[in-house]
Amino acid sequence: QLQLVESGGGLVQAGGSLRLSCAASGIIFSIKTMGWYRQAPGKQRELVAQITSGGSTDYRTSVKGRFTISRDNAKNTVYLQMNSLKPEDTAVYYCASTGVVTPGERGDYWGQGTQVTVSS
Repeated sequence: QLQLVESGGGLVQAGGSLRLSCAASGIIFSIKTMGWYRQAPGKQRELVAQITSGGSTDYRTSVKGRFTISRDNAKNTVYLQMNSLKPEDTAVYYCASTGVVTPGERGDYWGQGTQVTVSS
């Protein structure tokens, strides 16, 4: 059973930094895309950043230049370095993996979410 385990959330002051990690555990042959979404109270879940197995990245406009997504394919782990955090970055951040190939199955998976709170 594949699981995505997130870590690194917390409380930080505006202008500070946090680093999120998400590790996929289980027998995994490949993962097409790994990424981070976030959901603030009363708002829809939105894509923050994603990275393919080949290293191509895509960022939400509001985080470009402040957030950096990276990936360790050997460890099936994705990271999100968040710098110059703003109060509007406050949300629950979810890790997502799409196109995951495991023995006998292919699918998409979500982590349980980690809270990021940025105080002004």
